[in-house]
Amino acid sequence: MEVFEKYYANDMVIQENENPATVGKDANRQRELEFFSKLIEFRGAEVKTVAFGDDVIISKWFLDYTHADYGKRTYDRTYDQGSVQKWKDGKVVHERFYYGS
Repeated sequence: MEVFEKYYANDMVIQENENPATVGKDANRQRELEFFSKLIEFRGAEVKTVAFGDDVIISKWFLDYTHADYGKRTYDRTYDQGSVQKWKDGKVVHERFYYGS
């Protein structure tokens, strides 16, 4: 949450796949806190690939955790997660996650 507070803009937008976007830092903070409150076990995370350009960062992640709502999630060759972040004035203003099996 320290990174969230430091690097995300107040008017930020986060979207998961095709789900409706969550708008604003307060709403996204609540979304993040709810997700983390339901983590049963966190086994690891690693950035696998990064590409960047003017005010955009694209990354692919390996994640391994168990969540109360989603069960065991291991993002690897069978379940990848990508992220596209758009930046403005040193802050993330839009982030979209893409994942699936």
